[in-house]
Amino acid sequence: MSQTNGGRQTKVARVIDDYDLTGMGSRLEAAWTGESGDRTSLRDLADEFNEAVLEAAIRDAGGAPLEFEVSGTYEALSSGAEAGATRARRRLEREDVDVDSVESDFVTHQAVHTYLKRDRDASLPSDNGDPRERKVKSIEKLQGRLTAVTESAVSSLAAADEIDQSDYEVLVNVRVVCPDCGAGQPVGELLREGGCGCTN
Repeated sequence: MSQTNGGRQTKVARVIDDYDLTGMGSRLEAAWTGESGDRTSLRDLADEFNEAVLEAAIRDAGGAPLEFEVSGTYEALSSGAEAGATRARRRLEREDVDVDSVESDFVTHQAVHTYLKRDRDASLPSDNGDPRERKVKSIEKLQGRLTAVTESAVSSLAAADEIDQSDYEVLVNVRVVCPDCGAGQPVGELLREGGCGCTN
């Protein structure tokens, strides 16, 4: 059971209980504090939490979440694109999911922060690591997230017959180009090596 503050649950704690998201609180805390090495941003944690809520709602309605492209459906609902959101809502309604109720239970990154601080008394560790390595890790995590979102979008659109197939290969490769010599290289390589080196 989630901890409370003065008897009143935060929204995240309430939603965890309502959807029986066992272990979610611990996972959020570990990801935010970097217990396993890499830290996850509050915005990414909110997205992951909301996808878990959507998956639980689909399962409770008797659907098959893994086949339903949960990530792509959530992306469509939250992207602000009206056509995509409408298709996603209709698909969920066909699965007997109460879309309005589920969307009202989606949380913001501020709500996740409040939950972690107030209910779990979590705090970030002091950061004494290599600043270049931290930046590289952040960029790599964003590349991974972009790849996952893109793959999910392609799969969900293919399933809806909006594009011809789903097995496209997604490549996300951020490169930087030196203004002096014109050489290009992956951004992680540049940051770790401290620059292009052409002026040395």
